[in-house]
Amino acid sequence: MWIEDWAPSAACRQASPDALFVRGAEQNKAKLLCKGCPVRTECLAEALDNQIEWGVWGGMTERERRALLRRRPGASWRSVLETAREQHTSPAAL
Repeated sequence: MWIEDWAPSAACRQASPDALFVRGAEQNKAKLLCKGCPVRTECLAEALDNQIEWGVWGGMTERERRALLRRRPGASWRSVLETAREQHTSPAAL
């Protein structure tokens, strides 16, 4: 199920915003906040669909997101990620 208003459920909601907008090796620490987040997919789709250039979103750095955007320019990332999640969690996939 896709959560439209995902931000209140984010694992990082109580973290300092500065913790997610870091450079270099600090990004790996920031990505740990996303691990196990219940709305990680929605967050990532938001960043990809809106081409947000800075920070860690959905467990991915800006460099990682740019690579995805180059592979599938013009894609609706919400649709791509929602479909992938449905396929991954369907009874046939389990």
